[in-house]
Amino acid sequence: MKISRALLLALIAPVALAAQATPPSGPPVNPITTVFRGRTLGLQRNLAQAFDSIPGDKFGFRPTPQQLTIGYVAQHLASDNYLFCNAFGTMKATIPAIDSTTADSVKAKWPKDSLVSKLKASFAFCETALGQLDDARLADQVSMSFGGQAPRTITRATMVLGHVQDMADHYSQIANYMRLNNMIPPTALPRPPRP
Repeated sequence: MKISRALLLALIAPVALAAQATPPSGPPVNPITTVFRGRTLGLQRNLAQAFDSIPGDKFGFRPTPQQLTIGYVAQHLASDNYLFCNAFGTMKATIPAIDSTTADSVKAKWPKDSLVSKLKASFAFCETALGQLDDARLADQVSMSFGGQAPRTITRATMVLGHVQDMADHYSQIANYMRLNNMIPPTALPRPPRP
């Protein structure tokens, strides 16, 4: 009987203490956009750390001739960030002419510092653009044109979800490229101990 009570106390005590330590709160305001924002910022952080840690002489690396180089992925992500994040609200990015008129294959060969700087600028724009979002605006219709196709109308949620998927896809790609070069991707590094 004493063992049963001790076991019951051992199981209930942590739950009771956790309930007391957590202040009561309701659901977050705009729970859907809050999740997207958290995921987006996490992916941006991982991608920035990955590209920062890859040496400049590796930006021409690609596992096979059919795959994209690391530099190509960096410039592609910057372009995609503007494509998606311009649809988050009325705020639009101002992109230098050289970025919009230079061929992707040429931009892919720019120096690492330039590519990473442009990628981080696109992340900063997207972070600001995310501030325009709330759950009520996710169903808004936006016009989107890609690859010279005629514009089409889609929901803003499609662009927000597409952005997260695009970054996750390219983070996975870069993480594999890093492993092929004996580098550890940011998400595989040991986590610092909690204070």
